[in-house]
Amino acid sequence: MKRLNILFALLLTLSLAACGGSSSDNETSSASTTPEEVEPQREYGIIVDGYTISNDTVRSGETLGGILGRRGISAVKVDRLDKASAEVFPLRQIRAGNAYTTFMRTEQDSSGSREILDYMVYHRNAIDYVVFGFVGDTVSVTLGQRPVDIVRQRRTATITSSLWGAIMEQDLPYALAAEFEDIYQWTVDFFGIQEGDSFAVLYDEKFVDSTSVGIGRIWGAEFNHGGKTYYAIPFAQDEGKLRYWESTGESLRKQLLKAPLKYTRISSKFSNARLHPVYKVYRPHHGVDYAAPMGTPVHSVADGVVTFCGWGGGGGNTIKIKHPGNLMTGYLHLQKFAKGIKVGTHVSQGELIGYVGSTGTSTGPHLDYRIWKNGTAIDPLKIPQEPAEPIRAENKAEFEAIRDRVIAELEGRATEAEYITDDDIFRRKDEAQEAADSTSTATTEQPAEKR
Repeated sequence: MKRLNILFALLLTLSLAACGGSSSDNETSSASTTPEEVEPQREYGIIVDGYTISNDTVRSGETLGGILGRRGISAVKVDRLDKASAEVFPLRQIRAGNAYTTFMRTEQDSSGSREILDYMVYHRNAIDYVVFGFVGDTVSVTLGQRPVDIVRQRRTATITSSLWGAIMEQDLPYALAAEFEDIYQWTVDFFGIQEGDSFAVLYDEKFVDSTSVGIGRIWGAEFNHGGKTYYAIPFAQDEGKLRYWESTGESLRKQLLKAPLKYTRISSKFSNARLHPVYKVYRPHHGVDYAAPMGTPVHSVADGVVTFCGWGGGGGNTIKIKHPGNLMTGYLHLQKFAKGIKVGTHVSQGELIGYVGSTGTSTGPHLDYRIWKNGTAIDPLKIPQEPAEPIRAENKAEFEAIRDRVIAELEGRATEAEYITDDDIFRRKDEAQEAADSTSTATTEQPAEKR
């Protein structure tokens, strides 16, 4: 019996060796020789295998129907696409100059080969796109976005001529100029920029395939103008509304905007004896002339009520607005008035009221901007400014903590871990809501006899 057991074991060993090892070894070997699945390559969510991909640009006067028709899409399918896209992306929004990408495949039939368009991707901008699909008898419309990388930037520049000039010289995003003017419009006179003024700014820059496509949040700024430093610290004091503040906690928002329009230069200042460019005599000029292209938007510098809107003689088309504090502002030589502006209209600070023109006694397009206090003309460039409500006492400690981190980052002293985020800026609203909810719950859960 013992010899039979030994013989059986020997035969089993030889049998396993002939089969290439144990069953577990075979499973391992089989798994190791199985090819790994390769993820198909995609663009705009489309598997690109088998397609010829081409890029083109919408030309002036072209329609989507014309573009598709040249690539074999029937008028019937274009009509179906128009109906399918009405609520997603109306085809009339196609714009000349925008790029598009086509996905064509080759199909063989008895008459030979032909190119068939399955997809067209229309690029609305550098990030957003629309995919129009024509696979088989179906049509489809899908919105998409290209992946965007956000990079926190810290940049500085010294001004030699203008804010725009400094931004161009340093190859900074042009959008920064508009952001600066929005943030500092109550505080910095951008028409009085001096050589040697400088700034530092923290912002998010958006990149698609390593190409800059715009900017996001401004995380803080420092603007040195005329020997004075103006900080812009982001902080949401009320209802989650982000505003920018001085380092002292004073609001950057003031009673009046620094100027009623953008992208201009001062061509004539306030004077009691100016040589009139038309009449060639010296007379008072109790305003500031802003030279600007015809049609430049003009905005109210403060909340108020329109008291005059019409022809002002030598001032041409004129608007006068009464503001709190016995102030009145005037806007002369307008090309036309904004829609809805008339006597009695209530306007808000920054609201569009008209457009730069050259009506009345004028040698060229400009805005003559004037201010009166208690009926007396005053220099718009020298009017004292009262800031809006400052940081309240209950928010001061948290604001100062954020301010210190922003200034440290502006000066290059902060680590990435110390950068402020939206959670820091808006956290008070969340905490206040939690506290309110907690108080409400505690009140609800009081014993009946204490209610």
